[in-house]
Amino acid sequence: MSRSGPTTNSLSCSGHNTTKVHLSADGRCRPLSLVVTPGQRAECTQFEPVMEKMHVPRVGVGRPRTRPDSVSADKAYSNRRARAYLRKRGIRHVIPEKADQAANRIKRGSRGGRPPGFDRERYKKRNVVERAINKLKGFRAVATRYDKRGHVFLGTVTFAAVIIWLRS
Repeated sequence: MSRSGPTTNSLSCSGHNTTKVHLSADGRCRPLSLVVTPGQRAECTQFEPVMEKMHVPRVGVGRPRTRPDSVSADKAYSNRRARAYLRKRGIRHVIPEKADQAANRIKRGSRGGRPPGFDRERYKKRNVVERAINKLKGFRAVATRYDKRGHVFLGTVTFAAVIIWLRS
């Protein structure tokens, strides 16, 4: 696993019904956890389920870890709940602050609190999740989403993720 840790994002698939695949990926663009939701579901609501399903494989022997070294996520996951969840579990994170959140914090003055820490160099490594999504979209069944049932589509995406793991 890369020292940058897993990243989270979602993939929107077209088809008869819109669907989002929320996923986390390791530093080698391999999916670690997948959650399928309806297309209208907000990304930020699926942060905790994605993190709970994550299992980071160990280099040697032993059970997979359920707590990654660090997490990089995009602005969709910039909220108090996600940051508190990561802080409670002791996971370092790089999540940029939304412009409206920064403006509200500044408007509140000293009661607004400190801005969250942000490391630009670590955030640049977030592109691995975008590349993982592109690898999944390389499978036609995932990109077009011809499956009518959500659980069948989850099986299709999981199968594509297994193929990605076997190829790497």
